[in-house]
Amino acid sequence: MTTKSLYLVFLLCCTSAAMAQNKAVKKPAPAKQATEQKKPLRFTTSWHIFLSDSIPRPEILKILDSALVVRDNNKNRVPVVSFDFTYEKLEPYINDTTREVQIARDLTGDSFKSDRLSAAWVKRLKEDLAKGDVLLFNNIIISYPGDKFYRVPELKITIR
Repeated sequence: MTTKSLYLVFLLCCTSAAMAQNKAVKKPAPAKQATEQKKPLRFTTSWHIFLSDSIPRPEILKILDSALVVRDNNKNRVPVVSFDFTYEKLEPYINDTTREVQIARDLTGDSFKSDRLSAAWVKRLKEDLAKGDVLLFNNIIISYPGDKFYRVPELKITIR
């Protein structure tokens, strides 16, 4: 009787050890693998090292001739094909009716087929930039591997 119980205990131990090994080696479900591999593309847009923010005028003057930088969610740099640029300048004027000084917003802009501003725009901004002005880079188009083109988030920089 004791030999039969020893055999039974030995058999139960071996079976439980084998079952524990099978659970440890279990692979993730195929649906879970597919969702891990299929992350949506996300892009980050910056100008030199600056994201959308308010930046001091001296810092902006240093980076005026820098390129727009777009990175995907894997931190890979992606080439910029084109973008639209809008310069919002605050202009004071005297209201004819009330004789009070008011602020008008003067919007000018251009479209570029490269990743940086033209030399004429760099020169103009160096002369005209003032506190409260806004630089807006929008409709930024990138060329992603596989001959795909994407529109990425805009970049808005306020001068302080």
